[in-house]
Amino acid sequence: MATQIPFDQAHVPEGTGDQTRPRLWLEVLHEWVTTVDHKKIGMMYIGYALFFLVVAGFEALLMRIQLAVPNNSFVSPEVFNGLFTMHGTTMVFFVGMPILFGFGNYLIPLMIGARDMAFPRLNAFSFWISAFGGILLYYSYIGGSGLYGAGSAPDVGWFAYAPLTAKVFSPGHSTDYWTLSLLLTGIGTIGTALNIVATIISMRCPGMKMSRLPLLPWLYLVTSGLTFVAVGPLTAAQIMLMLDRYLGSHFFDTQAGGSAVLWMHFFWIFGHPEVYILVLPAFAFANEIIPVFSRKAIFGYPAMVAASVGIGFVSLSVWAHHMFTVGLGAAENTFFVLATMAISVPTGIKIFNWLATLWGGKIQFTSSMMFAIAFLFQFLIAGLTGIMLSVAPFDWQLGNSYFVVAHFHYVLVGAILFMLFSAFYYWYPKMTGRMLSEKLGKWHFWLFLIGFHLTFDFMHVPGLLGMPRRIYTYEADRGWMIWNMIVSSGAVVQAVATLLFVYNMIWSYFKGPVAGPDPWDAWTLEWATPSPPPSYNFAETPEVSSRRPLWDLKHPDDPDGDYEIGPSHRQRAKQKEETA
Repeated sequence: MATQIPFDQAHVPEGTGDQTRPRLWLEVLHEWVTTVDHKKIGMMYIGYALFFLVVAGFEALLMRIQLAVPNNSFVSPEVFNGLFTMHGTTMVFFVGMPILFGFGNYLIPLMIGARDMAFPRLNAFSFWISAFGGILLYYSYIGGSGLYGAGSAPDVGWFAYAPLTAKVFSPGHSTDYWTLSLLLTGIGTIGTALNIVATIISMRCPGMKMSRLPLLPWLYLVTSGLTFVAVGPLTAAQIMLMLDRYLGSHFFDTQAGGSAVLWMHFFWIFGHPEVYILVLPAFAFANEIIPVFSRKAIFGYPAMVAASVGIGFVSLSVWAHHMFTVGLGAAENTFFVLATMAISVPTGIKIFNWLATLWGGKIQFTSSMMFAIAFLFQFLIAGLTGIMLSVAPFDWQLGNSYFVVAHFHYVLVGAILFMLFSAFYYWYPKMTGRMLSEKLGKWHFWLFLIGFHLTFDFMHVPGLLGMPRRIYTYEADRGWMIWNMIVSSGAVVQAVATLLFVYNMIWSYFKGPVAGPDPWDAWTLEWATPSPPPSYNFAETPEVSSRRPLWDLKHPDDPDGDYEIGPSHRQRAKQKEETA
């Protein structure tokens, strides 16, 4: 049986001065800026990403207003290209990566019974250099054309295909800000990934073998491994681009013997594993949240681990399915068609295991669970359209159309963002000690669900009708107007839902119900600490003897209750008191 873990660890160490004196805001700011506590760093990652989520969402809204009607002049072509570049870059590098690594930073030491990350100072360095990368990107609005000229945002697309990035086509410094910001962010990302791997491998509490490791740390381990492999080629490509622009090299200069396709290879060797770097943490959240609100243990733990590792390996060999239209050749196309289809096998295992976990469970439809269930449905649709695009002849027809935009956003929004919302509703009580409003949460869910499907379901249609990507307007006789109007209307609904979510977080932080240490009757170690946890996490190092240590503590008379979990421990205690 596991050693008892104290639930009340929130004492204040003696000799720390006057604890009742209100602190000045400069003292609070200094504490956060200089902290090496993994929980504060994780929350700074999350807050930083939420800020950029609002910024990138506003950029997307401006683009959708421009495309809502034909021959629109709401923004100029130059501004539209800048919005397109900044929206894509921000969502991938300054929303998706920071927020997912922020949750990992916060949760992994708590879930494995550690007091901090393996390298706390590296952890702080990784955050601040990543944060500086985002600030540098948006500084391009001031210094993009030089300190003595009007500023401009990068306008080369978030993928920055050559030769758009050549000095002759992209004068000024806006592309340089884009390149340097991604270089810095890549350094921070690799540092965080290294820290996560070292923490999981070397800092697990006694009794927590790899076979007892919660699935969330398992998937972050795979994600970090992918980060090591994928970020390097992107960094190399950025260095070569800087050499092309300033030192006279010709890696991507087609007029001097370089190759634009070389940039595509380097970028997508990063770009497709990046999709799984983003989606695997979303899978990790589902692995923790769905069992708790189904009142059942996860179905097929070994298969889930194997599928996660399999996805990591196969995802490294599918990058060129983004390049079917560049003329790779029959043999190359065939290989990448088969590799892309193969990755659906371990992904399908995960979907079936989640469904098996739901099957027969006592499902609790909290806001968190509703977002998780929507994630399952939408990720399935995204996978099916992905299989369609894996067929090279089909991709030749739709590879540069809005059909691909719809598929991509089905993954990034329909899967990843929905599971992020689910994770917020699940772990917000642990981070703040307050519960989010379930009433506002359900309004947020239904509004965002409706807005999402209005936008990205109907976005497939203009793609099938031939609407190409990356155009800022179109003629009225193309038959795309009604579909673009519906898509843009859905974007507005999503914006309203997101603002409601932000309001819910702010309101609940001050006035939400007190959460207590374990509001969900969960079973992983983070729920054994107070909410929010103290700086040292655990007063005594916990010792575990199963995959569900908190279940063992709360129900010592039922150690083998693998599936049917009845009322919470508080309800059981109340029933015992009434019986007595």
